[in-house]
Amino acid sequence: MTAKLDTLQAALQQQLGDAIVGLVRDRGEITITVKADRYHETALKLRDDPALKFEQLIDLCGVDYAAYRNEPRDGPRYGVVVHLLSVSLNWRLRLKVWAPDDELPAVASVTDLWTAGNWFEREAFDLYGIVFEGHVDLRRILTDYGFIGHPMRKDFPTTGNVEMRYDPQTQRVIYQPVTIEPREIVPRVVREEGYGGHH
Repeated sequence: MTAKLDTLQAALQQQLGDAIVGLVRDRGEITITVKADRYHETALKLRDDPALKFEQLIDLCGVDYAAYRNEPRDGPRYGVVVHLLSVSLNWRLRLKVWAPDDELPAVASVTDLWTAGNWFEREAFDLYGIVFEGHVDLRRILTDYGFIGHPMRKDFPTTGNVEMRYDPQTQRVIYQPVTIEPREIVPRVVREEGYGGHH
């Protein structure tokens, strides 16, 4: 396993050079980070270079690093993480890219390279508001028509903003403001003396 990872790491460094801004080896896996302006060209090389041959995109997801591990974050808030597989060379890679602008997070689409990325990018757009430039049909995929906001963002209220119910009078589904009272849920860690019958 180590020899194979050494080979992959050498191939990545050889073929991608300064496009890689971060490389981490952990638990038998390699994660590389690239800048947004080099993301698409790097993805193309990862797919087509004979030394790399990542023919398959296995997964793509958005991430929101606001208050990551409850610490203030120094750096971009939104990122995209891609999992790639080379069937012919039998190795895997995690590719990370950060959207440079927190206000309008955007990175290139890779659906022209791996069609499997289509719905994954739509999901990341829907849930995180990350725009994939060049995507052929970038629209919501999980939330309802007319949904406001992006529900996986850390600042999205856990109860949501609206709720829907069937209205027997009008005989249709209607939307209304959420009726659940928001409340702070703090885990009860400190147990007082005699809690649960134990002394």
